[in-house]
Amino acid sequence: MSTRPTTNLKEARVAIVHDWLPVYAGAERVLEQILEVVPQSDVFSLIEFLPDDQRAFLGGREVTTSFIQRMPFARRWYRYYLGLAPLAIEQFDLRGYDLVISSSYVVAKAVLTTPKQLHVSYVHSPVRYAWDLYFQYLEEGGITRGLRSMIARATLHYIRNFDVATANRVDHFLANSAFVADRIRKTYRREAQVIHPPVDVESFSLQPEKDDYYITASRMVPYKRMDVIAEAFTQLADRRLVIVGDGPERSRIAEKAGPNVEMVGYKSQDELVDLISRARAFVFAAEEDFGIVPCEAQATGTPVIGFGSGGVTETVVDGVTGVLFDRQDADSIADAVRRFESMGTRFEPSEIRSHAMRFSQEAFRDGLRTYLEGAFEQHQRADSVSELQFVH
Repeated sequence: MSTRPTTNLKEARVAIVHDWLPVYAGAERVLEQILEVVPQSDVFSLIEFLPDDQRAFLGGREVTTSFIQRMPFARRWYRYYLGLAPLAIEQFDLRGYDLVISSSYVVAKAVLTTPKQLHVSYVHSPVRYAWDLYFQYLEEGGITRGLRSMIARATLHYIRNFDVATANRVDHFLANSAFVADRIRKTYRREAQVIHPPVDVESFSLQPEKDDYYITASRMVPYKRMDVIAEAFTQLADRRLVIVGDGPERSRIAEKAGPNVEMVGYKSQDELVDLISRARAFVFAAEEDFGIVPCEAQATGTPVIGFGSGGVTETVVDGVTGVLFDRQDADSIADAVRRFESMGTRFEPSEIRSHAMRFSQEAFRDGLRTYLEGAFEQHQRADSVSELQFVH
C-alpha cells in the first residue's frame, strides 16, 4: 500500500490513532472533535470496548484494534497488558494514509510512518505514571516492595525508554496546555504548539445569582487533594463547603471534615451543574494537565479558587476569574478563601463566562484545523521539493 498524492487537507487520507477506547471520557471528547475537523478519518486503537450508548461520537466508524483486543480478560484488565502496548502499536499498517494524527497519553505517538507521511501528535500528557508520578503511582498502588513491585518497575522502565526513543517518530507535537508543553520539552526535548482541549462550555448557562456556599467536585483519589480542601474549610468554620464525589479517599476526607463541610456523594450531571452554577466559588486543589471542571465552573459564571500550578494557571485569571493559591495545604487554601472574599464584587459572572468561552469546542476545532492545514501544506511543498531535487 502506498500513499496517493493529494494537495489539501480535505482530500487527504487520514488515520487517527488513539491509545485506548474503554469508555467515553476526557481524551475521547478530544478525539470526537478531531473527527469533526477531519471527518474522512479512519480510527485505530489498541482496544475498543465502548458501551453501545457511548459509541455515537465515532459516527458509525469501525475501529481497527490491536491483538490486545483479543487477549484474555482484556475488556476488564487491558491495563495489565501495558508491557505489550509498544509492540501492539507498531503493528498498525498505516502506509495508505497521507496524514496520521495520534491522540496520545501512552504509546499512540509511536506508530510507524514513512517519510512521505505527516505525523502530528496531540499529546494529552507524556506517560505520567512512568515519569513525574512514578513514585506516587507505586505508593498508591501498594507496590513499593516484592515481586509485583519488581515487575511494575521493570515495565515502567521499559515504557520510559520506549517513550523517549519514539519521540522522533513525530513530525509535529501539539499539547493541551503550556504545562504539558513544558513536560514534552523536558521529556522528549521537543517543542509543542499549545491547542487547549475542547470544553463543552455551550452546555453551561450563566447563573449570575450565587448562594452562600463553596463547592468542590471530583473523584476522591489522592492527587485531587480534596482532603486539604476539607481541612481548610474545617478551619473556616463559618463558611459552608459542599463536596461532590466518591472514591477510595472518601473516609479519609470525612475524617477531616467539620460540621460545616457537607459530603453529598455522587450527583448526576444536571445536579452537579446546578450546584456549581449557584456556588459562591469552585475550589480546586489538584495539579492537572489542563483541568476541565474549573473551565466548566467558569462557564456558569462561578469563580475558581485553584492551586496555582499546572493547567489551571492557563484557565483561571488571578483576581479576575478567580484566585490562585501557592501550596496544596489547608492554610494556603484558607488564606485564598479570605483573599477571595476581601475582593468583594470584583468577580463579575458575565465576564467570567466570557473568559471560559475561549476554551469552547469551536475554538478547539478552529485552532486544530488551521494548524493541520498549515502543517499539511508545508509538508506537501517540502515533499515536492525533495522529489524535484531527486529528479535533477
